[in-house]
Amino acid sequence: MIFDLSYMLQITPLLLKGAVVTLQATVLGTLLAAILGLGLAILNRSRFRLVRHATTAVMMFVRNTPLLIQLFFLFYVLPQYGIALPAFVTGTIALGIHYSTYMAEVYRAGIAAVPRGQWEAAYALNMTRRQMWLRVVLPQAIPPIIPALGNYTVSMLKETPLLATVGILELLGMALFEAARTYRYYEPLTLVGIIFLIFSLISAVLIRMLEKRFATR
Repeated sequence: MIFDLSYMLQITPLLLKGAVVTLQATVLGTLLAAILGLGLAILNRSRFRLVRHATTAVMMFVRNTPLLIQLFFLFYVLPQYGIALPAFVTGTIALGIHYSTYMAEVYRAGIAAVPRGQWEAAYALNMTRRQMWLRVVLPQAIPPIIPALGNYTVSMLKETPLLATVGILELLGMALFEAARTYRYYEPLTLVGIIFLIFSLISAVLIRMLEKRFATR
C-alpha cells in the first residue's frame, strides 16, 4: 500500500474530532484520579487499622488487575445490576479509578516527606485535622510530586485507546472507523501516532511549566 499524504490530510479533521474526545477523557480522568488518589492516601494513614488494611487491599486489587478488564466490568457487568452509564462516562470513571491507586502512592510519598516538625507544630498550634492538612501538609507535599503526577497523566493519555473497545469514538476509535470504511489503515494509524506524540510532548512541556511555577512559589 502506497502512503497517500493527501488522503491523510483529508481525514485529519475527522480524527481531530476524536482527539477532542481523547483530551476530554484524559482531563476528566486525571481530575478524578487526583481527587480519589488523595482520598486513598489520606485513608491509608488512618488511625484505624481496619481502614488502612481495607484501603491497601483495594489499591492492590486495582493496581494488579488490567485496566481493560476493569473497563469491561464497569461497562458490561454493572448494567446487569441497574447501573447503566453512558460509554464515555464509564470509560472516564475506569481511567480515574485505575490511575487513582497509582497517584495515591505518589501522594503517600509526598506526605511522608513533610518534616515531622511541621506536623508537631500544627498540633502545637491546636489546628484541627482539616486545617493541618490544608494549611501545612498538602502545600508542602504536593509541589515536589507534580512531575510524578504528570507522568501518570501522560500515561493515562496513552491508555485512552482502550476506550475504543466499548464503542467510544476517541482518536483511535475514529481512525479504526474510517479505516473500516475505506480499508486504508496506513494513513489513519500513522496520523493517530503523530497526534499522540504531539499531545504527549505538549503535556510534558505544560507539566514542566507547572513544576517550575510551584517551585518558585
